[in-house]
Amino acid sequence: MSVIPRMSHGILSLSINTKEDLYKAYMPFIVNGGLFIPTPRTYQLGEEVFMLLTLMEEDDKIPVTGKVVWVTPRAAQGGRIPGIGIQLSQEDSTLVRKIETYLTGALNSGRRTDTM
Repeated sequence: MSVIPRMSHGILSLSINTKEDLYKAYMPFIVNGGLFIPTPRTYQLGEEVFMLLTLMEEDDKIPVTGKVVWVTPRAAQGGRIPGIGIQLSQEDSTLVRKIETYLTGALNSGRRTDTM
């Protein structure tokens, strides 16, 4: 999988390199949109998270602040990847539009994601 999370001084770093990985990580059912971040680290619901996102072929890292709204614990049923889902803030609306443009035609496909 080419979704690469890293932790550095309290800042998560996430690289999403393919449209398929973006589809699996994006959470359109969350108000303002959300992203699933694979991580073995434990987070609490409501916890604030700061992340630097590298999206597909873009050169710049996108700073993202979000709130933990989903937790998939280690050893989750169904072989689910452990991690967190973060709710993007209203200030990230440009990022959400960019993600949804990348995923045009795929959002309602019904394929399995990392959260549902």
